[in-house]
Amino acid sequence: MYKRVLVPVDGSEVAEAILPFILDIAGPLDLDVILLRVNRPIPPTTVEGTRHIEVENIKARREQAEAYLAGLAAEMQAAGVRAETRVRRGEPLDEILATAREEDVDLIAMTTHGRTGAARLLFGSVAEGVLRHAAIPVFLMRQTEREIARRRRDAAAAGKT
Repeated sequence: MYKRVLVPVDGSEVAEAILPFILDIAGPLDLDVILLRVNRPIPPTTVEGTRHIEVENIKARREQAEAYLAGLAAEMQAAGVRAETRVRRGEPLDEILATAREEDVDLIAMTTHGRTGAARLLFGSVAEGVLRHAAIPVFLMRQTEREIARRRRDAAAAGKT
């Protein structure tokens, strides 16, 4: 049913929490995985008290994103999963949807940070936007920083016993 899955990640542990699930299903379902990192443009800023303006180093950010994704892809490939990487620049929602169309994926799998209330209003939700606007199925896994910290503590405690 599904042959190609797009997995957007942003470098956070929360976003990466979807990867073990993808590893579990990719082999048995014979999925091709496309890992995507979107670099949101950073506007120029002035350094207070000077005439110096800091401008985004697009090339360096792209290289960092490529290196990050290469590490994730290598882990997946070591587990026998076919994984490719893509780096794009722009607004995450737009770039995720565009990549899904261009790469002809059957599924988008990602985590949602689980924000509620004021945080959700301030930051919006890329995952919610993908869910609303994608023309293909979207699998969302809710994950919070607190849940990741608890899992890390539990793993550390299990290792000590």
